Amino acid sequence: MTITRKLEFDAGHRIPDHRSQCRNLHGHRYVLEITLQGDVVETEGAPDCGMVMDFADVKSLAMEHLVNRWDHAFLVYEGDVKVREFLDSMPGHKTVVLNRIPTVENLAAIAFDVLANVYDAHYGVNLRLARVRIYETPNCWAEVVRD
Repeated sequence: MTITRKLEFDAGHRIPDHRSQCRNLHGHRYVLEITLQGDVVETEGAPDCGMVMDFADVKSLAMEHLVNRWDHAFLVYEGDVKVREFLDSMPGHKTVVLNRIPTVENLAAIAFDVLANVYDAHYGVNLRLARVRIYETPNCWAEVVRD
């Protein structure tokens, strides 16, 4: 059985060596879809009986471990030195330094790694993260699917 929870957040980024507009500082309204796979909880009297996982719990864990960190932040590649210096010049600016260029593909891979550590084997019955999909625009997305 699979379940999917959708969350949204806003963040800025740039693709330093892009040949078009994306080399400039800009932002997106990202949409994150988290798909979990597991067995339905059948423990009588359990608050999540009949569920793979309570959607409220899916959301709260994703918010705590990923979304709140990225929402209204600028996601910057550690090698993008001039932009990092610029962001560091603004006291209190919410900046997330990544070890990869913040393409939607890399953001999906990072999100999958972070969330797999949260959901896998810690909750539910045989629960594991099955898929992460991140929409950068309504028409463009990347996803990581567990093999």
